[in-house]
Amino acid sequence: MTQLITTELVELDQNLGTSPEDVIRHLASKVAATGRASEVEGLFADAFAREQKTATGIPGGIAIPHCRSAAVVEPTLAMARLNPKVDFGAKDGPADLIFFIAAPDGADQEHLKLLSKLARSLIKKDFTAALRNASSEAEIVELVDGALADKPAAHAATAPAEAVPAAAGTASGASAAGAAAASTGSADSAASGPRRLVAVTACPTGIAHTYMAADSLVAAAQEMGVDLQVETQGSSGAKPLDPAVIAAADAVIFAVDVDVRGKERFAGKPVINAPVKRGIDEPAKMVREALAAATDPHARRVPHFGAEEQAQQAEAEKGEHIGQKLKRALLTGVSYMIPFVAGGGLLIALGFLLGGYNITSVADKVVVANNFGNLPEGGLAIYLGAVLFKIGALSMGFLVPALAGYIAYAIADRPGIAPGFVAGAVSGFMGAGFLGGIVGGLLAGYMAHLIGTWQVPRWLRGLMPVVIIPLLASIFASGLMFLVLGGPIAGITTALNSWLTGMTGVSAVVLGIILGLMMCFDLGGPVNKVAYAFAVAGLSAGSATNQAPWQIMATVMAAGMVPPLAMALATTLDKKLFSLAERENGKAAWLLGASFISEGAIPFAAADPLRVIPASMVGGALTGALCMATGVTSQAPHGGIFVFFAIGNLAMFVISIVAGTIVSALAVIALKRWAVRQPEPTASVETVPATV
Repeated sequence: MTQLITTELVELDQNLGTSPEDVIRHLASKVAATGRASEVEGLFADAFAREQKTATGIPGGIAIPHCRSAAVVEPTLAMARLNPKVDFGAKDGPADLIFFIAAPDGADQEHLKLLSKLARSLIKKDFTAALRNASSEAEIVELVDGALADKPAAHAATAPAEAVPAAAGTASGASAAGAAAASTGSADSAASGPRRLVAVTACPTGIAHTYMAADSLVAAAQEMGVDLQVETQGSSGAKPLDPAVIAAADAVIFAVDVDVRGKERFAGKPVINAPVKRGIDEPAKMVREALAAATDPHARRVPHFGAEEQAQQAEAEKGEHIGQKLKRALLTGVSYMIPFVAGGGLLIALGFLLGGYNITSVADKVVVANNFGNLPEGGLAIYLGAVLFKIGALSMGFLVPALAGYIAYAIADRPGIAPGFVAGAVSGFMGAGFLGGIVGGLLAGYMAHLIGTWQVPRWLRGLMPVVIIPLLASIFASGLMFLVLGGPIAGITTALNSWLTGMTGVSAVVLGIILGLMMCFDLGGPVNKVAYAFAVAGLSAGSATNQAPWQIMATVMAAGMVPPLAMALATTLDKKLFSLAERENGKAAWLLGASFISEGAIPFAAADPLRVIPASMVGGALTGALCMATGVTSQAPHGGIFVFFAIGNLAMFVISIVAGTIVSALAVIALKRWAVRQPEPTASVETVPATV
């Protein structure tokens, strides 16, 4: 197996800058210089993006920046002992020991286990003391190799990477927080309570924090005389905790930055939820909180697949105001609705392609009365066109129920799905359309959430999510739609459709400009999604005699293609204005733009928003205006140029996109050349793409 660290990858007592960006960039350069990464910028961008998600500083003057990156050729460790120290976000101050872990996207399990083992060794005080006292790069390499090989001198963790029993911790390995807890007598106060806990640790990368949090929690628990078993859901695999261990536990700790896999195994247990880094910084405090929760009848508990989970999320998201919650629910509904519309819209377009626009009036009769042995008048094309059209129409019929169902799901989890779908179906029946679906989904979700918070006897809990919540929430939401809201919303929907249908000339162009600006404003964010949802939701109302919804869909799709295509063109026309990473992103942006994936421009916008976004909006507005002015239509909600067969007036569709792309590309080049900011020493950090 290739050696993970060499003397060329070690820097001792060097000044590598004053910020994490400086240190990470230097170490990324060192990795690339040894041939272990194909480029500096790509590796730096991935590592710095990970650092921006969660600071990698940990107690004891240590930081572990790390990432998986396509730029990494082989798993690598780079180490620096800094002078002066640099603040990596640890609570106890700046760090002087920096380990940079760089793993390829497809790193094998053995390498990942070694990387994880090193991370766990860094919470051992004697190991970090040896690193600080080392006099040469070769001594550092020897210490690290010893830790990876489980040599006693390095005191590497001896527990399996997948599950950490209480025995894995030692007094010397306890965190400072654990020692403080012991000295204040916290452990004694906990001694009278339950003594068995389980925990799950997980982080996005799954290399370092996952395992360090596990060892810190185990060490702190051992000092307090508590039996703590940990399941690490990391990159080197996960061995689930024994169900008997879970059943015997008095409480559970989730120290995670991602969703817990198999959370239902812990249903009913008192739970402490926190980011994975808190498991490293405050392990003893988390153990004490779990012990207290185990004896508290009002403590939060892992839900039984019910709407209780939303109550937990609400507690965890106290800082999220009502507008943010509403936006999250609406975007969830739209994201789940899109597959129904995408498949249905393309099938309808294919049906028109084969059977002509008259297929709408004969499709039902053809699919029932005919088959391959009894083709209708017009032959095979008419028959296949009818079948495709009917499948698409049935798929589109789920548009409003799916929208409402998954809005309710976002609010109340699984118990909200059934009442949400029912409210959406009622909305469709009443003619209230997607506006009614939104209202019905919100009503169903919030009612399901409210019912899920009721305190009921234990024997009734199992019936709540599968019977009682769906029943009562359906009666409430759908009843309101039938008795009070459905009619007025249907009237609004009819008026909106009539207004859009009657749009011509200047008013249509203005609408195109507005939609184009919205699509390019935040590149896949809330404003972009609102415009897209508006277009998709109206798509099913389009027909040969009412093509306004199809025109809006074409406008939205064309405008959304402009930003990534413009950035790709700009990086081709004037390479020197863009970093190496941006030029590489520009190559991929050609395909992303052609496929209508607006997010392809996000790396550029994140690095330079004040130039990229305004330039994109100018081109998007032009494209939107041209599409609406020339009557371009699209029966497909996604796919870009690859659904050309579903585009009406294809030539103007392409011309509109090309025009907007050229304008945006020239605008961003002009802004980068002449709207120049004052130079800064760290201006190169500007090129870091944001994580999406």
